[in-house]
Amino acid sequence: MGYACPVCDAEQADAEHLANHLAVTAALGREDHRDWLEEYAPDWADRGPEDLGEIVSQYAPEIETPEFESGHGHGPTFEDELARQSRGPGRGAMTSEAESVLEEARELTRQMQDSKPESGGEDADRDDGAGPDGEGGSDAGTGDGNENS
Repeated sequence: MGYACPVCDAEQADAEHLANHLAVTAALGREDHRDWLEEYAPDWADRGPEDLGEIVSQYAPEIETPEFESGHGHGPTFEDELARQSRGPGRGAMTSEAESVLEEARELTRQMQDSKPESGGEDADRDDGAGPDGEGGSDAGTGDGNENS
């Protein structure tokens, strides 16, 4: 047994998924979801999904959710919900705060990826083009191009 979002009727696998849906959607700037949370769970931003789920599920219609109960038994992931809420007709635009948070997350991800060591190990990161003897690297022996003069 799952729940329908009391704001948009989106099907959710359980109370915790319902809490995540409402909170993520509100955080992305959907005023209708934020207003609903402010009315029924005013301290929603300070609660975890399990705790918030206990509150919001009291106000959400219970529904059959066979697509969530089949397979591996899990509903949509955070990433699925984020993608669904941030694009498509009728989804609304993100607030500048939400856009700023997402851009910061992208930048932190880029920084993490840039700081990862290459598969060549630590020495690969320190490759300055010099060969094993510290001289010229792969261009050693080519000279300055004036040897035939």
